[in-house]
Amino acid sequence: MRSNEGYRAVHYIMFSIAALTVMVLCVCVGSVNIPVRSTLLVVRNALLNREIPEGMSKSIILSVRLPRVLSVALVGASLSLCGGAMQGLLRNPLADGSTLGVSSGASLGAVIAIALGVKIPGFPFADTMGMAMLFAFGSLVAILSLSYRLDSSLATNTIILVGVIFSMFVNALMSLIITFSSENIKAITFWTMGSLTGSTYSNVITLLVAMALCGAVLICRARELNAFAVGEDNARHVGVNVRRVKLIVMIAVSALIGVCVSIGGTIGFVGLVTPHMTRMLAGPNHRRLLPASMFMGAIFLMLADLVARVALNPLELPIGVVTSLIGAVAFIIIFRGSRRTI
Repeated sequence: MRSNEGYRAVHYIMFSIAALTVMVLCVCVGSVNIPVRSTLLVVRNALLNREIPEGMSKSIILSVRLPRVLSVALVGASLSLCGGAMQGLLRNPLADGSTLGVSSGASLGAVIAIALGVKIPGFPFADTMGMAMLFAFGSLVAILSLSYRLDSSLATNTIILVGVIFSMFVNALMSLIITFSSENIKAITFWTMGSLTGSTYSNVITLLVAMALCGAVLICRARELNAFAVGEDNARHVGVNVRRVKLIVMIAVSALIGVCVSIGGTIGFVGLVTPHMTRMLAGPNHRRLLPASMFMGAIFLMLADLVARVALNPLELPIGVVTSLIGAVAFIIIFRGSRRTI
């Protein structure tokens, strides 16, 4: 037991060092490269409330890159955690947080907010973010209600099928809205491809709170997710309340995805590929897999965002395009490898 705990501690330390190293790299590198020493000095002085010398690129580091990199890391960690939880819950390697159709629902809410200019005076989060979260929860209710009507046991295949059909319907609605929103078509199109440009510290705090609350719920269900790995019937036999656990996990995943989509748009493949990559390093036990997936997702998305910023400098690619290109190739490699082991 002690050796296993030591093994886990060593690997978490390695993941932490890797994540911090990539974070520093992403803050330093961009259209204007900043030395590592200067970056660390600016961040340290800001944390200690000390005066920052002139010419140290203070505004670039503190106002632009640091909040963006932190937001990217938190979105990556959240999406990867959701993907790992959904793959364990549904026992399907092709599942991720968007399997429920929640990502599509959240995107629809945000697209409507952008197209119609929805704003509520006195509520700063009641525009894109508020609509995305509202539609994410509404999508979950609609999908679970329809799934329950078709199959009162809420079987995994039923939920996946309803989620896929719902996503197709929502994508059709978004295309229709984009067709009639010529004035905002550029903003909507760029947003639907995923972008964390202009992230602020308020976004960081929102993501951090959402990940802390929903992530704690998901990680605390690691034991039940391990039981799901051998089938729902066996999970019932060992005392797992299958329906209750399904609802709790899906609600937590939906809430976390809703927040991520409302801030960063639609970013694909993170929740699908990174849990597979993590499973190769941490194994299938969800007590290790879920926390490790958070580190892997953060690292993956930070590197993808770095590529999006520098690949075609001074132009910037949507981060969703980069993750889809990398994720598609990585998924094919992972899928072929898994087929060879069967």
